[in-house]
Amino acid sequence: MSEYVIEGGHRLFGECDVQGAKNSALPILAATLLCNGKSTIKNCPEILDIRATTKILEFLGCRTERKGHFLTVDPSSADGCEIPETLMREMRSSVIFLGAILARNGKVRLSTPGGCEIGLRPIDLHLDGMRRLGAEIKEEFGHIECSAPEGLKGANITLSFPSVGATENIIIAASVAKGTTTLRNAACEPEISDLADFLNSCGARISGAGQGTVVIEGVKSLNGTTHSVITDRIAAATYLCAAAVTGGEIKLNNIIPAHLGPMIEIFEDTGCKIRTESNNIRLKAPERLRSVKLIRTMPYPGFPTDIQAPVVAMLTKADGTSVLIETIFENRYKYIGELVRLGARLRVDGRMAVIEGVERLHGARVRTTDLRGGAALIVAGLAAQGTTVISEIRHIERGYEAPEKILGMLSANIKRIDTGENTDEQE
Repeated sequence: MSEYVIEGGHRLFGECDVQGAKNSALPILAATLLCNGKSTIKNCPEILDIRATTKILEFLGCRTERKGHFLTVDPSSADGCEIPETLMREMRSSVIFLGAILARNGKVRLSTPGGCEIGLRPIDLHLDGMRRLGAEIKEEFGHIECSAPEGLKGANITLSFPSVGATENIIIAASVAKGTTTLRNAACEPEISDLADFLNSCGARISGAGQGTVVIEGVKSLNGTTHSVITDRIAAATYLCAAAVTGGEIKLNNIIPAHLGPMIEIFEDTGCKIRTESNNIRLKAPERLRSVKLIRTMPYPGFPTDIQAPVVAMLTKADGTSVLIETIFENRYKYIGELVRLGARLRVDGRMAVIEGVERLHGARVRTTDLRGGAALIVAGLAAQGTTVISEIRHIERGYEAPEKILGMLSANIKRIDTGENTDEQE
């Protein structure tokens, strides 16, 4: 078991590169199952969710090779159709294998996915999409069985909500289905476009990705390719939150500023000065941040739910009262009690969080409850006076690559400590 120990109260300054996007790498790795040859994914972050994904690929029969941020997948022997519960439990994103396995092998059996407990996140939209493509589905005893004995066929599908995961699963499965699929009310996140770019480089025919309507013309087969995933916009915004709340000045390299649009607006609202170039962003914080009247999480291109928690942590030291409304997940404020332990003044009413800014936070021992909530504790801990110890950091390491090293490059005093204690927690 490991912990982060932070000596807070110091301004961040300096520059660093940002990791590849977790939410791009995961569906792309699942999609490699459809390729006839090897695929090499570049800029692949070294995080626990990628490790779990690699385990699943290998269990299904793939051969994988990791060299730094390059991950090569050879699916030539991937005849597995079932992912065991032990692997599914490690991350919610494992449901992204649904469409890939079904399309490759004609059947798939999964257990209910695991991951962060931030809400129900039902997979009904995923299953409905597979049904529309011609799959037969049985659900019983916590397992899902899908089969397509006559193969998948193109269809007209309209999502009731622009779910990122459902959009990805449908695009992956439809890319090798017979005929054309038109997907309406699709998610528009940059990671959707990145997945389509990967599949198109393999020989798929996908247009409109990143827009509301995606058209997928099914092809008979896909080839292997080499693809570099985009930069992680959520990780970038998290480090910007840390710089802002500490009154710092940083530069982040290897990013796509356009992907940070709604987040940049929030930083500017707090009084931060932002300057962007083609592949970097600079932030200079004021002496004290201003509060933000109202923030509402929304599907892209709105304010992303995944950065909600770090932004709340940033606003705990803003001058005045800020209000944030979470519209995507119903249980994403579990970390709030831990911020209160650091001296934050917050209250939650249903999906609304009210943040009354304080002048000082103080160090304390806190516990991570989920990935983004854990990132919020790092942000607050960096701003707090004294020592903050964060436990159960496996949640954080699911999505952030070596944050202690990245923040160390930005002059933070943060260490990862192995406590040597035995634990039953999963990695």
